[in-house]
Amino acid sequence: MSIQSKTTITLDFYKDAYKPKLLDYHLSDEQSRYAPVPFQALLQCEQDRTRHPIVILFNGVPAGFFVLHGWEGVKAYSDNEDAILIRGYSVNSIYQGKGIAKKSLLLLSSFVKTNFPSKNEIILAVNHKNTVAQHVYKSGGFIDKGKRVMGKKGELFIFHKII
Repeated sequence: MSIQSKTTITLDFYKDAYKPKLLDYHLSDEQSRYAPVPFQALLQCEQDRTRHPIVILFNGVPAGFFVLHGWEGVKAYSDNEDAILIRGYSVNSIYQGKGIAKKSLLLLSSFVKTNFPSKNEIILAVNHKNTVAQHVYKSGGFIDKGKRVMGKKGELFIFHKII
């Protein structure tokens, strides 16, 4: 007899109740080259109200984090004023390999449509060397239309998802 555990992935705006789990957040050295740990990003969100911190929950426990950034973030990568940008996307290393990233990216369109109804596109910038993240984003429905931008750490691929 096999027993399957049912897992639930959800997205939620950051709340102080998530703080203890987000303080104990780890990324590999490779991943930390491209994404900050949540509290670095939260400090920027406090200073810029166009940045919205989002927590990825795995069975109700914070397992990942990213920021949705409005026009001030988008304009470096797109002319679409109705787009929203994903920044600092990551999954805590202890939760990786469970399909959390792909599932959270698949939930993202409905989350954005519900909470930011005027938005019609989600974009992100991913470093050309970060091939693992590129694969995850593509499996989550993002498309590489060929746009490239130079970033602080090298060439960035701009990925799009129409919602």
